Amino acid sequence: MKLRIIKLTPEQLTALLQGKPSPLSGNLPSDLEVLDAKADLFSRQFSLVVRSDSFEDIAENIPIPELAPTTKSETKPAAAPNPTSSVLRFEPKPEPTPPETKPLIPKPTQPPLSRYAAKMENEFSPDQRKLLSFTVKDNCVVVKPVTFLKAEWEDINETVRSLGGRWVKGDIISYWEIPLQ
Repeated sequence: MKLRIIKLTPEQLTALLQGKPSPLSGNLPSDLEVLDAKADLFSRQFSLVVRSDSFEDIAENIPIPELAPTTKSETKPAAAPNPTSSVLRFEPKPEPTPPETKPLIPKPTQPPLSRYAAKMENEFSPDQRKLLSFTVKDNCVVVKPVTFLKAEWEDINETVRSLGGRWVKGDIISYWEIPLQ
């Protein structure tokens, strides 16, 4: 499977569509094909599933890896433009950071969010944990299958529902969400 996922912010996608430089343009192969596109407006992110013969072949039971953008240290100087192909470059503007101020009322301390993921992880059997990944996103624990689930899906879904979670079906990736109490 020679697929990768490219994740872009709306600003990066707009710049790419306007022909402005992009941090991805340095490592995009010339035979790149876009197979699927998904917009997640809640997280302000666009996901593109792309294919190329130049990508490293990965097993089908492994989740599709993300194609990481090149950093400035990795970016090579641009060669003379070739009239048959155009390369897009993107120089992001640094966002101003607000001065750090201490709040007048201290916030109550919470245990680290990773502790919630570990608590949820302990609700599953060791065999089920090998098939899942646990992350904390906003105010819920996201449980993603790392491989195709056959008979195990029903048992895992029952455990998630008992914790107050639900199955979220996506175009590219589906997962469970368990709200933090």
